[in-house]
Amino acid sequence: MKHIAELNVGKFRYPTTDPRMAEFMDSLDRVNALAERSKGFVWRLKDDSNNATEFRIGDDMAVNLSVWETPADLENYVFRTVHVQFYRRREEWFNLMKKPHVVFWWVTEGHQPTLDEAWQRLLHFQEHGPSEHAFGWAEVMDAERRASLRCA
Repeated sequence: MKHIAELNVGKFRYPTTDPRMAEFMDSLDRVNALAERSKGFVWRLKDDSNNATEFRIGDDMAVNLSVWETPADLENYVFRTVHVQFYRRREEWFNLMKKPHVVFWWVTEGHQPTLDEAWQRLLHFQEHGPSEHAFGWAEVMDAERRASLRCA
């Protein structure tokens, strides 16, 4: 069985200790706990502080790396829970990126991707566009819609 892995990266506008980051930082535990309770959640990268804000990749970018049972489960969490309120306000805390900053790929059940693996997938997606190796939201949702049509 395959699960969907996702990496999204961003460059913080300010240090995480800056008062302008307080609302974001103070909400991490609540939003991460919601993810872990959400249908289809499998795994997320975190450190001893229970979040991933100390992990960096590429040009000092913060990361969110997780695995979900299905694209629909991830989409539900991102866009149909309190998480969407933070998603809509992301420009308050993160600089805009000119290249794709979110990538998806299929993983074997039980696999926990490494940061290096995820970074290579994002670089591949940025350089080559969507493929079976790495793809974006449009391809994830298209795959999910196709799968649901086959089951109907």
